[in-house]
Amino acid sequence: MDLRATRTVILNSGTPEGKRAEIRDYFHQTFSIDERLYDTLADDEAFYLRAEPLRHPLIFYLGHTATFYVNKLIVARIISERVNPRFEAMFAIGVDEMSWDDLDEANYDWPTVAAVRAYRDQVRELVDDVIESLPLTLPIDWSSPFWAIMMGIEHQRIHLETSSVIIRRLPIEQVRQLPLWEICLEAGESPANKLLPVAGGKVVLGKNRDHPLYGWDNEYGRHEFTVEDFAAGRYLVSNREFLNFMAAGGYRTPDYWSEEGQRWLIFSQATHPLFWIENGGDWRLRTMAQEIEMPWNWPVEVNQLEAKAFCNWMATKTGTPIRLPTEEEWYLLRDGLDIPDQPYWQQAPGNINLEYWASPCPVDRFARGDFYDVIGNVWQWTETSISGFEGFEVHPCYDDFSTPTFDTQHNLIKGGSWISTGNEATRDCRYAFRRHFFQHAGLRYVAAKQAVAEPEAMYETDEAVAEYCDAHYGPDKFGVANFPASLARICVAATEGRARGRALDLGCAVGRASFELARHLDQVTGIDFSARFIRIAFQLQEKSVIHYQLPEEGEIISFHEKRLEDFSLQGLGGKIEFAQGDAHNLKPRFTGFDLVLAANLLDRLYEPARFLTTIGERINPGGLLVIASPYTWQEEFTRKENWIGGIRRAGEPFTTLEGLKERLGGNFRLLKNPRDVEFVIRETARKYQHTVSQVTIWEKQC
Repeated sequence: MDLRATRTVILNSGTPEGKRAEIRDYFHQTFSIDERLYDTLADDEAFYLRAEPLRHPLIFYLGHTATFYVNKLIVARIISERVNPRFEAMFAIGVDEMSWDDLDEANYDWPTVAAVRAYRDQVRELVDDVIESLPLTLPIDWSSPFWAIMMGIEHQRIHLETSSVIIRRLPIEQVRQLPLWEICLEAGESPANKLLPVAGGKVVLGKNRDHPLYGWDNEYGRHEFTVEDFAAGRYLVSNREFLNFMAAGGYRTPDYWSEEGQRWLIFSQATHPLFWIENGGDWRLRTMAQEIEMPWNWPVEVNQLEAKAFCNWMATKTGTPIRLPTEEEWYLLRDGLDIPDQPYWQQAPGNINLEYWASPCPVDRFARGDFYDVIGNVWQWTETSISGFEGFEVHPCYDDFSTPTFDTQHNLIKGGSWISTGNEATRDCRYAFRRHFFQHAGLRYVAAKQAVAEPEAMYETDEAVAEYCDAHYGPDKFGVANFPASLARICVAATEGRARGRALDLGCAVGRASFELARHLDQVTGIDFSARFIRIAFQLQEKSVIHYQLPEEGEIISFHEKRLEDFSLQGLGGKIEFAQGDAHNLKPRFTGFDLVLAANLLDRLYEPARFLTTIGERINPGGLLVIASPYTWQEEFTRKENWIGGIRRAGEPFTTLEGLKERLGGNFRLLKNPRDVEFVIRETARKYQHTVSQVTIWEKQC
C-alpha cells in the first residue's frame, strides 16, 4: 500500500459495494500515514512538549483525529455509544487558537501515549465496522450518512499537515528522520524571478451540491468576479530572494509592515523566517526532522504578515504596485494553465500530495506553461480574508469548520504544499489561517492595479445566528421581555441567600444570560455546542460590539449594531469564560458550580436522560439547577425512545415535568412551582415565533 500517493474518492460513480471498498481503503491509508507521521517523534516525551505556543502539544492531536470520528458519527446519529467519553471531551476542541479554545495546560491531565494509541485502535476498528455495515447508495452527497465518514477522513488528512508543522518546531533531538519522510536533495542557487503578464477575465468559484468530490461547507455556493489584467511572479519567492529583503533591513523597517504586522514583530521579536537557523553568519534550514544547509532555491516559508511586508518592500524598491494575489487572481492564473485536478491526474503536476518529497524543492522544478509551482511546494498566501460564497450553508455535522474563520482575521492560502493530500490537494479547497500563523506556506507576488477590498466589520448573515443575536440583544417584542435576561433575573432571585460563586450557562447561545449573571455571580462559564453562537458571545466579550443583519421582506434586509454598553453590561467580560462543548460530555474541569442554567436545551439534546443523570456531579451541594424548556420534542433532535416526556405510558399521558421529577428526584428537590416564561424569535419584519418555556428550579441535595 503506497501511503504517499493516495487520491481522494470520487463519490458519484461506480457500484455501492465497490465504493464501500474504496472508502474503506482510503480510510485505512489515511489512518496509517497519520500513525507513521507520529513515528518521527524520538520518544513519548516529545508528545507533551508545547512546541507551538498557540497550539496544544502533539498528544492532543494524536487523540483529536480519532475523537473527531466518534463525535461526528454521534452527531450524524450513526452511532449512539461513545468509545471513551473522557477522551472525547478532552480531545474535541482546541486546534486553531480560537478564542474559546482551551489552551491552558492547567486544565489538562494528559493521558499516556500508550493509552491514546490504544484508544485510536478502538476507534479505527469502530469506523471500519461502520464502513462495512452502513447502508450505502450512490451518489454520496453531503446529506448521505457516508459524508460523515468522508468528513472524518479528510479532517484527519488536514492534520497530517498541521501536525507536521508542529513537529517541525520541536527540538531537533526530539525527532528522527525516517525513510517514508525523505526530503528533497536538490538544492542550489535560485533563478532570477520576474513578473509575467496574466490576462484578466471572469472567475466563477463555488461548487454545486452534485460535485463528485468531498468538500467543506465553504467550498459551496457561487462567486463571480471579473479580474483585471495583472502580472505574477514566475516563481515562488525563494529563500535567496527573501534574504535580499532581510539585507535591506526588512524586519527593522516599520513602514513595510501593517499595523498588525508591527504588533506581531514586537511580540515575536522576529528577525528572520521561523524555520531559518543562524549558524555563525551563515544560515541553515529546519525541515520536519533535519537541519540542513540552506537551499537558496527552495521557496521561503513565512506567515502572511511577513509575506505582506516583503511585497511592500518590493513595491517601494521597484515603484510598481506589488502585493499578494487575491483568491480570484490565483484562480485566474491556475485555470489558465490547464492544470489537472486531484484525483484525476496520473502523476501530481507539482510537489504536492506527498508524491515526491517530504519537504519543499527548488522553485524551478515544476513548470506549467511559463509559471512554476502554481500548485504544490508550499501554500501561497493571499490578500483575501475568507468568507462564504453566496448561498453558503453550514453543514449540520460540523458547524465550526468555517464560520469561526469568517472574522476578517483569517486569510486564504492557495495551491497546497508538499504534504497537502486529499481535499487539500483539490482545485476547490479553501483553507485559511490567522495571519501570524505558520504553515508550510510562502508567497508569489503580483503587480496589480485592481484595488483589494478591505475587510470590514462583518454583519452576521447566518440566519439562525442573526435571529439569536436579535433575540438576545434586540428590542423587546409585543411586550414580551427579553428571555435570557428574564431567566437571569429568575436565577439571581433564586440564589438569594445562597452561594453565588460560580455559574454555568449551558446552551448559552450568543451569551446574554452569561453577561446578565455576571452582574451578580463571581464567575460565569457559558458553554454552547455551536461554535457559530460562541463566536458571537466571545466577540462581545472581546470587543463589546456585534453586527448582524435581519431580513425585512424578500430581498430587503436591515443592519444592526449592538453594544454591551446598551445594556449596562460593559466591564463584565473578565468574569466570564466562553467555551464550546457538548452538554452530554463536558470536560471534567467544568464542575463545582453553585448554579447551572440550562435554557431551551433539554429538548434539543440527543440523550437528555444522560444529561439529567450526570449534571448533578457538576453542582455543589445546595446548588441550583434551573431548566427552561418549551418541551418541543422532535425526532430531528432526539430519537423518540430518548424523550423523557411528551409520551404515553401504559396509554396515559406522561409529561416532561413528570419525567424531570423521575430523573432528578433522587438527587434534586423541586423548589417552588414551575412557571412559564415567554420568548419571541423574529424571522422577518412581519413574522415571529411566540413560544412559552416552562422554568423549573431544582436544589442539589447534600
